[in-house]
Amino acid sequence: MDYIIEMRNIVKEFPGIRANDDITLQIKKGEIHALLGENGAGKSTLMSVLFGMYKPESGSIVLRGEPVQISGPKMANSLGIGMVHQHFKLVHNFTVLQNIILGVETTKNGFLKMDEARKKVMDLSEQYGLKVDPDALISDISVGMQQRVEILKMLYRDNDILIFDEPTAVLTPQEIDELMEIMKGLAAEGKSIIFITHKLEEIKRVANRCTVLRLGKYVGTVNVSDITVEEMSEMMVGRKVILDIEKEYKEPGKPVLEVENLTVIDNRSKKDKVKNASFKVNEGEIICIAGVDGNGQSELIYAITGLIHADSGVIKILGEDVTKKSIRYRNTHGLSHIPEDRHKWGLVLDYNLAENLILMEYFEDKYQKCGFLKEPEIIKYAEKLIAQYDIRSSEGTKTKVRSMSGGNQQKAIAARELSRNPDILIAVQPTRGLDVGAIEYMHKEIVKARDNGKAVLVVSFDLSEVMRLADRILVMYEGEIVADVKPSEITDKELGLYMAGAKRREAI
Repeated sequence: MDYIIEMRNIVKEFPGIRANDDITLQIKKGEIHALLGENGAGKSTLMSVLFGMYKPESGSIVLRGEPVQISGPKMANSLGIGMVHQHFKLVHNFTVLQNIILGVETTKNGFLKMDEARKKVMDLSEQYGLKVDPDALISDISVGMQQRVEILKMLYRDNDILIFDEPTAVLTPQEIDELMEIMKGLAAEGKSIIFITHKLEEIKRVANRCTVLRLGKYVGTVNVSDITVEEMSEMMVGRKVILDIEKEYKEPGKPVLEVENLTVIDNRSKKDKVKNASFKVNEGEIICIAGVDGNGQSELIYAITGLIHADSGVIKILGEDVTKKSIRYRNTHGLSHIPEDRHKWGLVLDYNLAENLILMEYFEDKYQKCGFLKEPEIIKYAEKLIAQYDIRSSEGTKTKVRSMSGGNQQKAIAARELSRNPDILIAVQPTRGLDVGAIEYMHKEIVKARDNGKAVLVVSFDLSEVMRLADRILVMYEGEIVADVKPSEITDKELGLYMAGAKRREAI
């Protein structure tokens, strides 16, 4: 069998951990090959070795039948290997177009020739249905839009081996459908795709073969058509996983979070990002906000949590007006927040794990005295959370958070926010980047919070998650709440019509 690329017996070590332990991966030309494994199983590390970001301790890479030593991403690109990283590698104060051509610019007499580049980018975006605004700054576009920029970067470089690291984690259902079609089209053109994902249904939809890793070791490679979703999840986790969310009906209590006529205006465009939104989240209730990314969900949550100021309207927690209160005040008065962008809002990447786990409480007497941190108390608390939430890292409490896998970073934020026993938990894309075992755990924790009488507000672009988790669903379209419905009273298709703006029902 001829393989376009083979990684043979790869070993990659970091301090205290063998991330890849004798892994062999073989990719055929024109196939979509899924790479499956729990958070911290070594998938991203293996792909970083292939992309030249890490040098393996041992093992070899054979490309188109020839052994190669890949010294860095630039060399990987020159060999036709492209990668969309789980955490995007974009320059936030550059435009979309500048990011796409960065490193492969065309110049004449020292000046950038942007016209040809712009045409090629717009042609590619048209061809693959990846609509972007070439002049928008990365800092001003949604996470889903940034994902498109990363894919266009790869296509712009004419790569023929494409690595997608968790590409659908930030996309809406419609965008995921489009991406699946794009991937199938690329494979049909003869491009080889390595697809890292935790979403087993997606593997069934597009992948030809699947290689499973567990705890840094190779478990096996299977034909996707020959295996069920349940069998794949068992290979991955090493045990049976319950994929359904078990929750009983609970009568909601009194309002915990009240949002009244909230409006947020965008500074640049002067348009309403959130228009006159009103709703309540009650004790013992999970409300999910559904909608296509970029319809005001982020701005709504930023305003509620205090990350931005609302232009008008009122936000109350347990009846107290907190509209003008600081972020810390809200956090110490009942609010916990799992943010959508864990790097920007959720973690201090160069702090260690223990420090990140007390970010919301370090100023309290139990963790400091006269301005000096009580190290033993912090370590003890962090070790408890690490064990309780199964946060995996190479050096325990001392691990720099930057070096942890995306899923384990997400677990760390969830552990910190849930353990504070909030009155209102706000979770945006709470299962982004998590494997099935961790998703199962996260859903149980959210339901447990609700069963303990907490109010829970979830923003998710995963329709199946919304339908299974929510007691009530609010749909946002162009900054407005256009529907307030119960999952039992609506179909996925009907929900999709509200999300697309084709239908509306006034909020209760």
